[in-house]
Amino acid sequence: MKAPYVLHIFNPTKNVSPFDVNMAYEAEFDGVIPYSDVTLEEVHSLTQDTIFSRGPKGVKRTGIFIGGRDFGLAIDMLKRAKTAMIPPFQVSVFADPSGAVTTAAALVACVEYWVDKITRTSLENRKVYIFGGTGPVGMCTAVLLSGCNTEVYIASHRGEHVANEIADECNARFNTSVKGAGHRTEEETTELIGDADIIIGAARAGVRLASAKQLSASGKLLVAADVNAVPPAGFEGVDVYDFGKALAGGEGKAVGIGALAIGDVKYRVHKKIFEEMIAADDALYIEHAESFRVAREIVNAA
Repeated sequence: MKAPYVLHIFNPTKNVSPFDVNMAYEAEFDGVIPYSDVTLEEVHSLTQDTIFSRGPKGVKRTGIFIGGRDFGLAIDMLKRAKTAMIPPFQVSVFADPSGAVTTAAALVACVEYWVDKITRTSLENRKVYIFGGTGPVGMCTAVLLSGCNTEVYIASHRGEHVANEIADECNARFNTSVKGAGHRTEEETTELIGDADIIIGAARAGVRLASAKQLSASGKLLVAADVNAVPPAGFEGVDVYDFGKALAGGEGKAVGIGALAIGDVKYRVHKKIFEEMIAADDALYIEHAESFRVAREIVNAA
């Protein structure tokens, strides 16, 4: 094979995600090379091994993908790789740990689309609660929503103090204004939903976050979006394929967005970014903001 397009996957955990490998081949990389248990300190030398081995023309057919399960670490690794570049030896780098970045980008783009469709307004000043938001999808979603000038809360069933720890991490690392909230009891969950314009389910698979009764009790709810595709649904009444299905809450205005509807956009974002890496003349550095740009383009073109 002459002049192949090669993707190196730097993974800080034991196993590289088969999803990421499959997506790279779907985007028509010719070769995908995984590296496991990569530390932040090793990224610089691995990057320089990558860029100097193919010459100035070959680096245009070379990319780096950063996986793992930690959103903040993945962004740190991307920045470390970027500092290792020596022009003209530069390759594109894409960070998407556990698919969290592209999932969050797709999720927020879908929510933004439906808020505009329902109200003809933006996300600005909307109050959002991200239930189960302490993981990488929740964190990245909170960062993106904060960038849209929402009032965003990471909500944890382990209590407000845990949620605040994650919110503080987001704020320190990304200069956001994320807040924390607890929902240990059904009453606390109901109270948060009643206070929300938008609720997002980002909990682990198979966890029921709220009942249909709790959703219907909210007078101001606009969107309930759930990324959990494993039964039971995070929000009762929101099916995995729903994309704007009417819900009883919000005085008849509320809609639901399901996990597979979000997942379809996420898949297309992931593939499109890999394709952009292959086609780019100059190196791309792709994290949450760039993924959100692509997600918006895909959702608004639908």
